[in-house]
Amino acid sequence: MNQLTHDDLIALDEYERQREAYRKTIIELKRRRRIGIGDKVTMVFENRETLRFQIQEMIRVERIVDRQKVQDELDVYNALLPSSGELSATLLIELTEADTMKHWLDLFMGLDHGQKLGLRAGGEVVYGEFEGGHSHETKISAVHFVRFRPTPAMITALADPAVRVALSVRHAGYEADAEVPWTMRQEWLSDLRG
Repeated sequence: MNQLTHDDLIALDEYERQREAYRKTIIELKRRRRIGIGDKVTMVFENRETLRFQIQEMIRVERIVDRQKVQDELDVYNALLPSSGELSATLLIELTEADTMKHWLDLFMGLDHGQKLGLRAGGEVVYGEFEGGHSHETKISAVHFVRFRPTPAMITALADPAVRVALSVRHAGYEADAEVPWTMRQEWLSDLRG
């Protein structure tokens, strides 16, 4: 996917005027790109528009006007764009109960290492590759960035509505599966074409 640049962004004052309509469009887009895997893991598959929205929101919230600071935001979010033949997602460990949060985060330790997050299509499986720096031996973040690189045969399978496609988590502290809906698969196919 093409990197986002300053030219892709709307000036802060103009963004404020357009924000509500733009936000509604992005909410609908993210609805098609969001999936729960069990009750504790949610994934949002990112593309150019979801990340552009994140940048616009960061600029708005932090009132960023300095061109270099805007570039810093562009650099951070461009790193999350999927490359050709790749899917990119934000993985959220959904924890809302303060009294059980540490317990669950401890159970999720190691989720980001090895073959624990899988994408299955057409009899093949690829495993999520987690961006480093979001955990260490004694602590794991509730937010991770993950990439999947499906094989050509898997991409063909994604395009066939008759083929089952699923995401799964297989980890000592948590196991769950989610069938990927056709609307999400269409989003993925668009991403994979670049």
